[in-house]
Amino acid sequence: MNILITNDDGIMAPGLEVLRGLASQLAGPKGEVWTVAPQSEQSGVGHCISYSKPVLVHQYGPRRFAVEGSPADCVLAGLNELMQLQPDLVLSGVNKGNNSAENTVYSGTIGAAMEAALAGIPAIAMSQFYGPENSELADSFEASSVHGVAAIQACLKAGFARANDYALFYNINFPPVPATGVLGMKSVAQGYRGDGAFSASATTSPSGRKFLFMHGKPQQVPTKKGTDAAANLAGYISITPMRANLTAHDQLGHLAHTLG
Repeated sequence: MNILITNDDGIMAPGLEVLRGLASQLAGPKGEVWTVAPQSEQSGVGHCISYSKPVLVHQYGPRRFAVEGSPADCVLAGLNELMQLQPDLVLSGVNKGNNSAENTVYSGTIGAAMEAALAGIPAIAMSQFYGPENSELADSFEASSVHGVAAIQACLKAGFARANDYALFYNINFPPVPATGVLGMKSVAQGYRGDGAFSASATTSPSGRKFLFMHGKPQQVPTKKGTDAAANLAGYISITPMRANLTAHDQLGHLAHTLG
């Protein structure tokens, strides 16, 4: 198996090294793992692509590249320029911090997987939830390191079916516990923590200029039963099947009636 890995934490991120180890196990001795990751951290950029400007590519070694752009740029670079053959699988992560609930919408980790899916390549995004039980561990990625291969294999077994032309991709979040505390895997929907996932606060510099800092909501808030953050905080790996189609299908009939 030939695998392309990327992330949104940057080429030097420890989670990317965890992912490289997982990908190497999956690829096997006859497969290849290609790394194309952002040169610097790109957290929160979502599905952004550098449409209005070119991006610079750096090579760090055999099959290891950094792109001065977004995670989606990295996928485009890997698929269209850097890899000799199309990959069998694109893996994005392992993100430092969860991409459950509303975080999913902002995530560059998710954006990379979505870009791969739009290109017709099976893709999986992976993130490590942080909390009191794992943030101080010697290896805070312990849960994803130990259980990552099994979670990926579960997605591969489930498949990547299309619906209305849009390919499936998966969002995996590992719970904020040590590896021994993981209780299993659950198929769940994207959750909802409440209105306003982020906020902004201002501070004034010594020169009198105003700067804004963006803040996320507390992450230890469970979502509804049967959704991602609730499963994670209960000790389970959440796996959420996703597609890039943003249509609110439940509202199509209502809108048609309104329009007459």
